Amino acid sequence: MKKTTGKNLSSAELASFCSQISSVLKAGISAGEGIAIMLEDTSSSQEREILSAIQETLNSTGVFSLGLEDAGVFPQYMQNMVRLGEQAGRLDEVMEALAVHYERESDLAAALKSAVTYPCIMIGMMVLVVLVLITRVLPVFEQVYAQLGQSMQGLSRGLLDMGQALNRYSLVLLAVLVLLALLCLYFAKTSSGRKQASAIFSRLPFTRNFSDKKASCRFASGMSLVLKSGLTPEEGMDMAGELTENSLFREKISQCKKLLEEGTPLAQALSHSGVFTGMEARLLMVGDRTGSIDDAMEKIASRCQDELDDAMGNAVSIIEPTLVAILSIVVGLILLSVMMPLMGILAGI
Repeated sequence: MKKTTGKNLSSAELASFCSQISSVLKAGISAGEGIAIMLEDTSSSQEREILSAIQETLNSTGVFSLGLEDAGVFPQYMQNMVRLGEQAGRLDEVMEALAVHYERESDLAAALKSAVTYPCIMIGMMVLVVLVLITRVLPVFEQVYAQLGQSMQGLSRGLLDMGQALNRYSLVLLAVLVLLALLCLYFAKTSSGRKQASAIFSRLPFTRNFSDKKASCRFASGMSLVLKSGLTPEEGMDMAGELTENSLFREKISQCKKLLEEGTPLAQALSHSGVFTGMEARLLMVGDRTGSIDDAMEKIASRCQDELDDAMGNAVSIIEPTLVAILSIVVGLILLSVMMPLMGILAGI
């Protein structure tokens, strides 16, 4: 069977695909006919290749989950959930739930990207301004000092020497910047890099809360989906736990599984292991008593995402003026270290 070689689809693309398949199935059209309709409507060569791979497998096996596997661009979690939906005869409901899940993942990724992009731009501008000052502006003032028979002292002298060193070793500096750019791409674009970055962020004091909220949101969304699909809590926990790369959160999940094996109810196990606390734990207790713990998980996922969006928005609103203030102070100190002595020299002439 033909397999595509493209990279995994983004969360937004997965949400769109799941939503279309769900609509097709709810309209009483089979998955094979739905894929054929989507093939007629698409103009993208990549989409056509993916849909053709799915259709080829569907025509030969009649199993939709195998078609997703042969396409080679769908995550393992989605393949497992589709397989469960087919076995339970609830594929339309599973695809609809997957669409909601990946829409939430897409919103989460967009929020994280927005929160990180602006501070990175500001930090880059700060570094660029300081480099221009110490490598281009300070040498001009040095010439002015020399014409007056004086030389720079103190902070201005140290910054000037630093600028001259950077000019002398500019190729080394360029190589370091390229290395840092490649390192950022590794952390952002590769799965192993994202896992390592997640492990680092989960332990840093100022990013731990964001990492925990993100892990809670993904886990709750996954648990809601697997419980609605008819899986037991133990089986669902294994699948939902794979959605998070936070090692500390996974340790809590492992502890929760041990409590479940000892006979502890799901809501209490999640609470005692620290997976969910506070309001989330109370929601689970109520859901457990009313037999709607899957709905409680869905509410927790929405709540965690709202809290994460608010926390990132607040962080950006604090970081933005802070970076501007730091840039102003740094530039001001550099200029004052040059101008104040110069004004003293001119006043004494």
